[in-house]
Order: sequence, then C-alpha cells, then structure tokens
Amino acid sequence: MSSSVISTSSVSTLPLSQRILLAFGSCVLGAVLIFFAGFSHVEALHNAAHDTRHSAAFPCH
Repeated sequence: MSSSVISTSSVSTLPLSQRILLAFGSCVLGAVLIFFAGFSHVEALHNAAHDTRHSAAFPCH
C-alpha cells in the first residue's frame, strides 16, 4: 500500500499582502452577517442571534 500526504500549508504559501486581504475580508463578512442578524426585522432571525450572543456570554443589553 502506498501512503499519500495531504498538504495543508496552501494558505501559508500566500504572500503576506494576500493573507492580510483574506483576513480583512473575513472580518468584514463576519461583521456584516452579525449586524444583519442583529438588526433584522425578521423575529426568528433576530431571536436566534440574540440567544446565540447570550449562550456565548456576550453582553448585548
């Protein structure tokens, strides 16, 4: 049997500027999703975000 090694270092081979851009884009996307759920007029979505914040011990009041 032959064994194959899967490389997981594809992100570390990116240049620093691209890694910073990916990190910044991820933060922006996360913030947009959090604010969308937090200020949503859809009651179920807002309540789910609210309960998630409480379960993570994140103050929201």
